[in-house]
Amino acid sequence: MQHISVLKDEVEEYLALEEGQVIVDGTLGLGGHSLLILNKIGTNGHLIVFEQDSRNLQEAQKRLKQYEGQITYFHDNFCTLKSRITGSDYDSVDAVFLDLGLSSPHVDEAERGFSFMQEGPLDMRFDQRKSLTAAEIVNEWEEEDLARIFRDYGEERMAKKVARLICGRRKEQEFRTTTDLADFLENVLPKKRSKRASTAHPATKVFQALRIAVNEELEVLQDVLEQAMEVVKVGGRIVILTYHSLEDRIVKHFFKELERPKAVGEEAIYSNYGEPIVQNLTKKPVIPSEEELSLNPRSRSAKLRAYKKLKNN
Repeated sequence: MQHISVLKDEVEEYLALEEGQVIVDGTLGLGGHSLLILNKIGTNGHLIVFEQDSRNLQEAQKRLKQYEGQITYFHDNFCTLKSRITGSDYDSVDAVFLDLGLSSPHVDEAERGFSFMQEGPLDMRFDQRKSLTAAEIVNEWEEEDLARIFRDYGEERMAKKVARLICGRRKEQEFRTTTDLADFLENVLPKKRSKRASTAHPATKVFQALRIAVNEELEVLQDVLEQAMEVVKVGGRIVILTYHSLEDRIVKHFFKELERPKAVGEEAIYSNYGEPIVQNLTKKPVIPSEEELSLNPRSRSAKLRAYKKLKNN
């Protein structure tokens, strides 16, 4: 499997990795970023990883076999971070890293159902143990619920129309495959809806919305950010790679409130804001260089934000 880690050098820089540290990689994928972390923290360091996808987990374990004594694996969503490590030898950590992008197999393997460019089942589950699939959403959810996720998760400006048309078509024939849905959307939606998105396939936003809904991505992101702040030591780092505006907005707003927390108690007498809880290490999000884009076009939408914990809440 071909896999290129996004913003590899920048991730290493902002994690500020040192010998002997304990690091969490909440999105193991195929292990690219984990490998660079392990090389930096040395034999005295420890890596705690989370991965929902059993196939990715198996491939990453093969890739990281020489380090297996230094890694704790969890076949789980990163929203279980705090509960998994509380009471363990590593109930506080030096850094948490999250790469929220799709791994290469999700895009390349048609049977996973993530891509509208290849025919596959309407699945889109990161964790195959879960029951909810994109097919169930498209074929069974109420029209108003479809419109809501297309609007809120896909930022699709024609959300109501798309939901109505999908419900009309499924009365006659259910949607079975990715290409079935993609071809339908291509026929009912205009190809050029804005100058910025003129080359985007009409199915792009709907597929994004379905994937987010299937995996509850935005809800678990908010949850894991709160948990990360609890388990990271004072002076530790939280580094996050996002790939669309919804994720980036959640990360930005979450930490903005911690940069300027509302004052309480005696502090409120003198100021509206208390002492900052985090330091923003990237005033503007870090994006891939032209060189990286030429080598890995899939990194084009990546944004890195990094924060240092200054004090406990």
